[in-house]
Amino acid sequence: MRVHKLTFAALAVAAGLSLTACQSDDAGTGKSDPSSAPTASSASNASSSGGSSDTDSSDQSRAKATTGSSSGGSSSGGTGTGAGTGSDASTKAGKCRTDELEITAKDNTIDGDPNATVVVEFKNGGGRDCTISGYAGVDLKTNAGTVSAKRTGQETSSAVLKNGKSTYFPVNYPFNKTGGSGVRITGLVVTPPNETKSVTLDWPGAATLPVTNGSGSSVTVGPVGSAGQGG
Repeated sequence: MRVHKLTFAALAVAAGLSLTACQSDDAGTGKSDPSSAPTASSASNASSSGGSSDTDSSDQSRAKATTGSSSGGSSSGGTGTGAGTGSDASTKAGKCRTDELEITAKDNTIDGDPNATVVVEFKNGGGRDCTISGYAGVDLKTNAGTVSAKRTGQETSSAVLKNGKSTYFPVNYPFNKTGGSGVRITGLVVTPPNETKSVTLDWPGAATLPVTNGSGSSVTVGPVGSAGQGG
């Protein structure tokens, strides 16, 4: 009977020890399972990755904002340039300069007229439109000195002379019907309106003027634009 009690006691002790050992193994196994909890290294990597993502997003936002600002500035600058070009195109044409004009003269006397006529042409060869108005200065060079033409007194108007186009004015002078040799004409000096530079041309009209008594010039000049191509 005592033997049976001892045997039962021994079995009970062994069963208890076995149960304790199993529980220890299960607990140890749970602690060593890498999938059950993140390691310190994994947590650190996750934190670092999250920070990098936020930084990249912030940098990208700033880059987009900067690009948008630059684009807007460029567009505004282009508009300004266009406005400047329009403003330049609307400015008035400058006055015609002597060096821009091709100046020629030809006889245009018509039978039956009381006076002889030479027509002077101003052709715009300056490569731009220009403004011209008023009277040109006209002097006849003679063997007795210079004879300055007198203005007719006609009203003048300002006009834009297109590039490549011409305008004309007349120089009127009396026929030499005195029977004498008169005053011999050797050249024509023309100064465009509002200019100081002159051009000397060959005289295309009659060879002489009648001798005057000194009461005034017998040569007259009309305003620019007062004669057509034919006179």
